[in-house]
Amino acid sequence: MNLDAHLDTILRRHDELGHKLGAGAGGAEYADLSREYAELESLAGSIRAVRAKQKERADLEAMLADPALEADMREIAEAEVGQTREAIEAMTRDIRLALLPKDAADESNVILEVRAGTGGDEAALFAGDLFRMYVKYAEGRGWKVEVLSSSEGTAGGYKEIIAEIAGRGAYARLKYESGIHRVQRVPATETQGRIHTSAATVAVMPEARDIDVDIKDSDLKVDTMRAGGAGGQHVNKTESAIRITHLPTGIVVFVQAERSQHKNRARAMSLLRSRILEGERERADAERAKDRREQVGSGDRSGRIRTYNFPQGRMTDHRVNLTLYSLDRLIEGEGLDEVIDALAADRQARLLAEQAEG
Repeated sequence: MNLDAHLDTILRRHDELGHKLGAGAGGAEYADLSREYAELESLAGSIRAVRAKQKERADLEAMLADPALEADMREIAEAEVGQTREAIEAMTRDIRLALLPKDAADESNVILEVRAGTGGDEAALFAGDLFRMYVKYAEGRGWKVEVLSSSEGTAGGYKEIIAEIAGRGAYARLKYESGIHRVQRVPATETQGRIHTSAATVAVMPEARDIDVDIKDSDLKVDTMRAGGAGGQHVNKTESAIRITHLPTGIVVFVQAERSQHKNRARAMSLLRSRILEGERERADAERAKDRREQVGSGDRSGRIRTYNFPQGRMTDHRVNLTLYSLDRLIEGEGLDEVIDALAADRQARLLAEQAEG
């Protein structure tokens, strides 16, 4: 189905829904029809607007086709044709973007995992910097951050830290952060001023709901233990920490954030569901990517996604060849939207290209 035919179908459905609602649908049917109508309202308005602009261009072109048209009117009409053509192109692009498939998980909360990679103590310190960057970014958007578990580095930072970030659209923004982040800087303990390179890995998963993943109790091995870290005497007296192993996949989760064993178990199950769901999403994405690579060649973007060069105050995102010389703001979470916007635009461009090929 070409684009015009598809847009006609959307308009017909929008009109059909309007008629049904006007005819007095009630109960559950009314709720379903209202929801679908509201989802199509903005798109239908955009389609009608571009159709009106297309008619305007056709009328101007018909005017220009008249050999008796006066010169001054012809000049005005030609200028208006150019303006309407540009407007139609922009409006059509916006409609194509609105028609792109939506990620069902975009509105979800996030499970964020940051782990130190190569580089020893410096990698742990960098993992800590990354985590604080995400915390500040989340706070700036009014999202709530809650640490589920952590393991501190010997010189500071984190060997590993796992947190939940709760807020509307959290996954839509943070999903681009998954991958290997590399840092280049002079460590505080470096006496010769040499630049060291280390890395940390970031994993961003949508928080799964009970209905997303079915987990059988028989597939779980649950261990309780005393929590480590801060917490005073209470920590040493109760086995509140929970470790759950999902036997079919071998996935292991550990949560010690709460003093209540019951609360830690609930959080551990939420984390487990998210990891299982993410594994399923990755397998499905890998299958689709494999089919596409066979046709267009490898476009693998895994591995190192971003480099933070402190001596030069530079951040480079290698996926979109974006370099910004505002590292001080970025590491404070203030400039991260500029990077995320570029990545989102790149994804949209690739989806539009795939849409055109299809």
